[in-house]
Order: sequence, then C-alpha cells, then structure tokens
Amino acid sequence: MVGETDRKEKDESRKIAALLISLVVLLAAGALLLLSGLTEVVATHFEPGLGLRTAAVISFFVSAVLMIIFAIASGDGLLGEIQFVIPGFLVFFLILWLMIAWIF
Repeated sequence: MVGETDRKEKDESRKIAALLISLVVLLAAGALLLLSGLTEVVATHFEPGLGLRTAAVISFFVSAVLMIIFAIASGDGLLGEIQFVIPGFLVFFLILWLMIAWIF
C-alpha cells in the first residue's frame, strides 16, 4: 500500500516537474524572440539623452558608494549585511541606470 502511494506521488511530481521545465523553456524562447524588438524600443526611448553606456557607468559608482554607506550605517558593517546588499545593489543599479538614461 505504501509503495503504491509513493509511486503515484513520484509520477505526479515528475509530471509537474516536466510541465514546469517546459514552461521555463517556452518563456525563454519567447524572451529570445522578443529581444530584437525590445532593443529597438529601448534604443529609441533611452538613447537621445545621455545614453545607456554612460548612464550605466554613473549608476554603478553611485550605487556602489550608496550601498557601502547603507551597510556601514546599518550597524553590522559590510560583511554582516552582504546578503541584503547584493540584491539591493542590483535593484538600485537597474533603477538608477534607466532613470538616468531616461531623464538626462
């Protein structure tokens, strides 16, 4: 009895895993197909100003300095807060990068 329920659960979990993997592959293929159109839209809307490359450099240094200040001010120092600083840096960098390129 126990072996049969285990087998059914394994089969069900394999079906779910196969479905999830196929969904991820489908989404990745769709993203690759949309990438060329997306680059044209981004270049059209963000390029007339400062430019994406220059904005990325400015955003990197501003984000790095601010994340170090935030980590030191939080009390644990840079090493105690590293698991929060890295995702925060990436999000802050992305927002600053696009806003600098868009506004300036």
